[in-house]
Amino acid sequence: MIKNKIKQLKELKRIVAASKKRGEKVVFTNGCFDIIHLGHIRYLEKASSLGDKLVVALNSDASERRLKGNTRPIIPEQERAAIAAAFECVDYVIIFAETTPLRLIKALQPDVLVKGGDWRKPDIVGKDFVESYGGKVASAGFVKGYSSSSIIARIKKTK
Repeated sequence: MIKNKIKQLKELKRIVAASKKRGEKVVFTNGCFDIIHLGHIRYLEKASSLGDKLVVALNSDASERRLKGNTRPIIPEQERAAIAAAFECVDYVIIFAETTPLRLIKALQPDVLVKGGDWRKPDIVGKDFVESYGGKVASAGFVKGYSSSSIIARIKKTK
């Protein structure tokens, strides 16, 4: 079942189009999701609650390295995708190699674009595009004290 949730763009475009045709609201979010923690879980659950289908776009290993540095990711992309797909609130996962998910947002045209509360709305990639066709941009809040980077730093201190 987990494997069935991980999609390539061509197939996901068909799935999203069919969902919209049925009147379902498609929610899109993205991130690295390197070391899963409580903040991620609450974020994904909140994002899922904003519609009927949740698509999670996951940065590839190369993309995450460009964003976070050469020591990241800790968990390889295929494993991160399987972990994200294992959550009941996540309907589909797609891995993207670019630094931002703009190409995917344009291809899928989600009804709702969601990012965590650590992102200011004006800074959310794809915001203007989604709003241009009447889509909504939302914040899923932020659980203070939870980040993969802070967990990694704590682990390094215990060595």
